[in-house]
Amino acid sequence: MKCKGLNELMTEEEGMGTVEVILIIVVLVGLVVIFKKEIVDIVNNLFDKISKQTDKI
Repeated sequence: MKCKGLNELMTEEEGMGTVEVILIIVVLVGLVVIFKKEIVDIVNNLFDKISKQTDKI
């Protein structure tokens, strides 16, 4: 009896690990989607500053 319970627990934990990894990926993708505009704006501003400074040289 105890071996069956232990086997079920082991297989259940593996399934939960998969679910946890999927949830983490979903959260990360969501953060990228939410902050995409801000990241693009920051990069564009940096490139604008770089190009303006190179024009002075």
